[in-house]
Amino acid sequence: MDEPVPPDHPGGLVVTRRRHRAGRALAPYLLSLPSGLWLLLLFVVPLAFMLSLSLKTCNPATGACVMTWHWGEFPSEISLYHQEFITSLYFAAVSTLVDLVVSFPIAYWIAFYGGRRKNFFLLMLLVPFFVSFVIRTIVWEFVLANNGVVLGALKHIHLLPAGFHVLGTGYAVMAGLAYNYLPFTALPLYVAIERIDRRVLEAAYDLYATRRAGFLRVILPLTVPGIFAAFLLTFIPMFGDYVNQEILGGTSNTMIGTVIQNQFLVNFDFAGGASLSAVLLVVALVGIYLYARLLGSRTIEEYL
Repeated sequence: MDEPVPPDHPGGLVVTRRRHRAGRALAPYLLSLPSGLWLLLLFVVPLAFMLSLSLKTCNPATGACVMTWHWGEFPSEISLYHQEFITSLYFAAVSTLVDLVVSFPIAYWIAFYGGRRKNFFLLMLLVPFFVSFVIRTIVWEFVLANNGVVLGALKHIHLLPAGFHVLGTGYAVMAGLAYNYLPFTALPLYVAIERIDRRVLEAAYDLYATRRAGFLRVILPLTVPGIFAAFLLTFIPMFGDYVNQEILGGTSNTMIGTVIQNQFLVNFDFAGGASLSAVLLVVALVGIYLYARLLGSRTIEEYL
């Protein structure tokens, strides 16, 4: 019977080195195993179930679904709810642009003039958003009420006509979207501006550049990846939002997110709701693909 090889024997050292190499090779996979399982169970499996559901034929009365590979559900749903897609696209695009215009000066001031209190100012920016999304939207409903704090005061001093109203219109929905998703825009912008090398800006001033020229030719071009990241990170959840439209909007400005909710919870049309959800997923993937092609996938990791 062979005796075990001593650890200090050359053969034992070779075996030990192989084990160490195998351990180092497996270490990344073992460390990523918990997050991989979490992603698989809570993202990949539900996503695969949703995509398969969009190809099934369901009975609304019983809720039973049978796989029929019915691809015609996609064009029919898009044709039926194309106006809601256009409305969602318009609301999300305008609200995202509003957030960019509002967030850029805030992020710029914190990055360049915040000093030692940058973290404090960022915390103050995020504190209102520690409250529930629905509660914040309901509070926004009180703010925009016909006789609320804002409109009621303006009507009282006769700056607005008595019949003026905002609730139930697309403006209220866009205002709620812009308010609720402001941090999704401000934080990537702050990261992009904070990473600008101040020596580049100082060099521009040494070459007699004005403040305006320094902003337009140095700061703005260097923050373009952050601007695109902020736009993408804000536009995608806005496009599928339904809470703001349900609370602040009316029946004439329905968004596609509301349609999907009604398809699942009211009409019990699971195949239709899943197909519309798949279309939203495709829109998100196209946006991410264009971003990666234009600015590189590396910047997605840096800003998103």
